Order: sequence, then C-alpha cells, then structure tokens
Amino acid sequence: MRYLIISDVHANLVALETVLSDAPAFDEIWCLGDLVGYGPDPNECIERIQEFPHVSLAGNHDQAALGNLDLRTFNRDARYANLWTQSELKASSFEYLASLPSHMEREGFYLAHASPREPIWEYLLDPKQAYANFSYFDGRVCLVGHTHVPIIFRLEEEEQHCAMLLPSADPVPLNPHRLIINPGSVGQPRDGDPRASYALLDTEAMTWEFHRVAYPIQITQERMRARGLPWRLIERLEVGR
Repeated sequence: MRYLIISDVHANLVALETVLSDAPAFDEIWCLGDLVGYGPDPNECIERIQEFPHVSLAGNHDQAALGNLDLRTFNRDARYANLWTQSELKASSFEYLASLPSHMEREGFYLAHASPREPIWEYLLDPKQAYANFSYFDGRVCLVGHTHVPIIFRLEEEEQHCAMLLPSADPVPLNPHRLIINPGSVGQPRDGDPRASYALLDTEAMTWEFHRVAYPIQITQERMRARGLPWRLIERLEVGR
C-alpha cells in the first residue's frame, strides 16, 4: 500500500490542492492533524479530504476550533484565527472534527499529532525530546506533525540517543531502526522553505519519501486578507517561518 502522508494543512486549500495534484499515486491519505486554523478555507479543506479514502487525527488547532482548548494558551494571531475559524465552521465540519482522535495505530504505525507522550501539544524539535518519546509507543515507526518541520529521529539504542536526519530526495528505508518521522506542513511550513511539504509511505517497499512542491502562495494570501486574518499569518507564508 502507498499512503499520502500530510499534516498541518491549516485551512490552506490552495496548498492542499497542489499537493493532491503533485503526489504520486496513492491508496489512502493519512492526515496527522490540524486541518484547520490560521488559513482561509477550513470547510473546503475538510470537505476535500473526505473525497478520498483517509484517516485523520485531531490537532491542537482542530481542538481549538471545537472549543475544547483554552484560547489563552495560543498567541494573539493564532487566537484570532481560531475564533474566526469557530465562526466559519459548518455543522458538518464541526461534526467531522469532533469525530477525530488525537492518536491511533494504523497498519503497524503509530500516529500522533504532536508526540506519543503528549499527542496534542508537545513539539518534537530536538533529539533529546525524541529519545524520551520512544518509550511511549510500541512498534518501529511513529508519525507526527505539529512542528511544521520535516525531519526524522532515528533511535540509536546502543548509544542511548537519537540521530536527527534532515530530509533528502532519496527514499528512506524504514528498517531496521525505530523512527519518529514528521512530514512537515502542507499549509504553513516553518523550516525556511515556503513550499508545501508532504510524504509518501510505501509499506510494501518499506520506504519513506519526502516531497516539496511550490504552490501559488499569493492566492492564499489574498483569501486571508479578504477574511481579515492577521497580517503576520499572511506574510509568514512567503518565507516559510
């Protein structure tokens, strides 16, 4: 089976459509959370992903849109965007988001929005944090999102630490090491590259492929301006930060 792995779409329909057009053939989508928040098209992104065989997790912004998180824990721009998203969600979108888990096991892979240890909030950005999280899931591979940064953490058991591997254009073999992998963000990358980030998981070949694709950022920005979303959220799309 071939799975399209996406995360942190953040209501950026233009980026999502570009990824769907660019991706190699796949059998199912695995979304690691945060379909909404920040961006201008929350209902459309929810409806679009439902056109495919898929599973999805609930991220912190999805939970915020449902009113399940205290918005005071978000920064000012994120708080404003979440309030706007709450006001825009259709009943069907609300019901869809409310049905999503924050973590699951799928085909021998552990999926969590943020981390195995704290599925909603923890940011896995360094090897020390990642190393501590390997004891919180069984199996060989865990897939996470949340940081908007594509990366692989590889457990080096004998040395009792993690290696941090940056994305490459070549397929990454998933055996024999235990791994925590982040595909990066479709809708709001934060690694200095504004192109949408996603991945392809092949469970027959047991390989992982990172992908990047440019999309017309200005269209998303124009939609955000028209909806009165914060200027910082609009401008950051250009620089991938």
